[in-house]
Amino acid sequence: MYIGIDLHKRYSVYTAMDVKGNIIKQRRVEHDSKDLDEFVSSLDEDDNIAMESTINWYYFYELFETRTQNISLAHPAKTKVIAQAKLKNDKVDSEMLAHLLRTDLLPEAYIPAKETRDLRELLRYRASLVRFRTQIKNKIHAILSKNGIIFPYSNLFGKAGMAFLKGLELRESYRQPLDGYLNIIQQINIQIHDVSKDIDHIAELDENAQILISISGIGPYSALLILSEIGDVSRFSQENKLVSYAGLAPSVRSSGGKTYHGHITKQGSRWLRWILIQAVPHVVAGSPDYRCLYNKLAARKGKGTAKVAVARKLLIAIYYMLKRGERFNAHNTGQK
Repeated sequence: MYIGIDLHKRYSVYTAMDVKGNIIKQRRVEHDSKDLDEFVSSLDEDDNIAMESTINWYYFYELFETRTQNISLAHPAKTKVIAQAKLKNDKVDSEMLAHLLRTDLLPEAYIPAKETRDLRELLRYRASLVRFRTQIKNKIHAILSKNGIIFPYSNLFGKAGMAFLKGLELRESYRQPLDGYLNIIQQINIQIHDVSKDIDHIAELDENAQILISISGIGPYSALLILSEIGDVSRFSQENKLVSYAGLAPSVRSSGGKTYHGHITKQGSRWLRWILIQAVPHVVAGSPDYRCLYNKLAARKGKGTAKVAVARKLLIAIYYMLKRGERFNAHNTGQK
């Protein structure tokens, strides 16, 4: 059987067809009922499943793999391009997935191993905590601005800065939210500290993470995030494929025999692209060759373009470091 599944939050619609494309079964399955258990139980180890890359695909992938290992994850952007249809509904979408799977035309997204998926969740949890803490800090800055308060600290949320904030005399309408925000920050700091210890321990035991940590500006968190997003580096046959996966490749448009290069595509792993851009200032500070590249491009095309170019070169260097099991060379700008 070739089974296309259109996943939703509370239900799914699946289409099962045979090798000739004949629809054998097509129905809706409610997720909070015994329907789902019955559907999973009906699967055979030779069945082939295609489903969309939705927010809940992890759960269903792990559910289906108890019955069959032939599971494909449809690439959301590429599937939309191939499967354009004037009539669109859940049945049509599931049928299209089954057809693409049966004819070997399904554009597949990468499915990382369970350990990698779990690591991604841990790393993204830490990232969400940091992002939430930044939002709270911005709210505190807003309270200070509303009260015309200028603070003499480079780090307002360091030990001295926190004492300053706690000692401010403010009207109750400002004092109460400020105290609440400070308490939230303290709690988030505890959570970040705890999850960071777990991340550091994982990185200590990971050989590839130790290779990446040899790069100035790449710590345990950054190294594991890069590794978790790349997955098995051998799945990229060339460096440019990894660059494209990170969305750091320039867009290309050809017309009238001429080729035009535009902004980066920003397609692929936004997390990988983000962490590489974050690492650029530290890498530039620690490597003369990267610093030279950055300064040259920043003077000609601006700091934003220079950051992207260095991130791209850094990713290429990472590609060969992981391929060869070599530590970072400060003079290596990503050449073979």
